[in-house]
Amino acid sequence: MISDRLQGARVLIYSHDTFGLGHLRRCRTIAHALVDRFKGLSVLILSGSPIIGSFDFRARVDFVRIPGVIKLRNGEYTSLGLHIDIKETLAMRASIIRHTADAFSPDLFLVDKEPLGLEGEVAETLAAMRERGAANVLGLRDVLDDPDLLRREWRRKRALPAVENLYDEIWVYGPQALGDPLAGLNLSPAARARMVYTGYLQRSVSATQGPRTGTPGFDEPYILVTAGGGGDGEVMLDWVLRAYESRAALPHPALLVLGPFMAAERQREFLARTERLERVHAITFDANIEALMTEALGIVAMGGYNTFCEILSFDKPSVLVPRCKPRREQLIRATRAESLGLCRMLTMDSRCATARMVEALRALPGQPPPSAAGLEGLLDGLDVIGALVDERLGAARAGRGYEIASAPG
Repeated sequence: MISDRLQGARVLIYSHDTFGLGHLRRCRTIAHALVDRFKGLSVLILSGSPIIGSFDFRARVDFVRIPGVIKLRNGEYTSLGLHIDIKETLAMRASIIRHTADAFSPDLFLVDKEPLGLEGEVAETLAAMRERGAANVLGLRDVLDDPDLLRREWRRKRALPAVENLYDEIWVYGPQALGDPLAGLNLSPAARARMVYTGYLQRSVSATQGPRTGTPGFDEPYILVTAGGGGDGEVMLDWVLRAYESRAALPHPALLVLGPFMAAERQREFLARTERLERVHAITFDANIEALMTEALGIVAMGGYNTFCEILSFDKPSVLVPRCKPRREQLIRATRAESLGLCRMLTMDSRCATARMVEALRALPGQPPPSAAGLEGLLDGLDVIGALVDERLGAARAGRGYEIASAPG
């Protein structure tokens, strides 16, 4: 139901986006759900994603692109597009974030995953927004990392004091049944009391997007294989391709989505291999991958957060092939999901035998869909977030002297 409440309300969302598509797509989904629910509300997204302009945005949702950075294999950061020192880039980012927040004057500041932002770049803005009376909210995935690794990371980043002192609430974008993303951290009882498990963020094919009239390469039912952003999906894609190259009797073709962040040389290699196979087609990127998912018989993926939400939303049987480095997030998620009957998991290790993937691809369309697990509230995330925003913004704006319209009826 579209609400008349929160006329003129503003939400600022921060997404650091050093690599991949996960943060941006999650924040965009939340932004779209909020403007669909509250017709007087506006959302501005701060993002470092180099491809944010490839996505469409609803009315009353816009973005500010901050200079991009990328994380190197040694853990350090470097500027993505600018040939300047990383310290200068980070200073520019922090300045843009602060000045944007000052000018936009949000009622709610939603920070995705990193409590202080990349290298602490939102610390000053968080303090300023709190002083102004805005609500500061930290949004977290269902899984962050192995508890021991997360503890060391947050200690290095000094993230725990920020969670304790700068945030009004912590929203966990998943169900409590899949575990506590902050397990192992010495979080105070007061901070834990501010944690809200929302459920996963349900995805859909937009009315303007509509269904596809045909899938590139073939017009029969297919298995969708997606590597997300593509920066770390090479092992999974190679494993699937080897299954089809083995000439085993696989009943369904496959559509591979390589991802926009895969190295160009590797993209060319995978595209060349698929051109030699009649029953496999590959594309580099599709900003509207939801439509591809609705038409797929089943999905093979690595198990990143957004893809998992889509698998649940479209109720597709899936095989997850999670990465284990540099984070164990995907492995933890896939292991828990398999134990709950939501998917099947294959691990990327020395046993990446072709026969294992052949068997998984044959069985995939006949697997039970996630809905067969019977978990309640699994996809309530966007509705819960809408109710939380309504409550938070109403309180924040009332405290700052705004008049809040009465709920209809």
